[in-house]
Amino acid sequence: MANALVSIQILPTTPGGQSVLPYVDRAIDIIKEAGVPYRVAPLETTMEGDLQELLAVVARMSEAMADLGCPSVISQVKIYYNPENGASMDRLLENYPDGQ
Repeated sequence: MANALVSIQILPTTPGGQSVLPYVDRAIDIIKEAGVPYRVAPLETTMEGDLQELLAVVARMSEAMADLGCPSVISQVKIYYNPENGASMDRLLENYPDGQ
């Protein structure tokens, strides 16, 4: 059972002032490659899983931005950690089935 939710908004400084969208797409690809449940929202993406595993994904995202030539990156991270009862996006959103 997952014990954490981690939401991340990644803000890379792009080479030459390029659009951040391809870089954000790469960051989301890293989440997909990790194989953890996730949901993309307009301003952040939320992942569900083991806290240490999710923090490693955050680290890989930052490293990927550097590999793509970004001189710096800001990652705004929110963590919900519940080791006793687990953490679930579905459970937290059960009262909002239509996202409203």
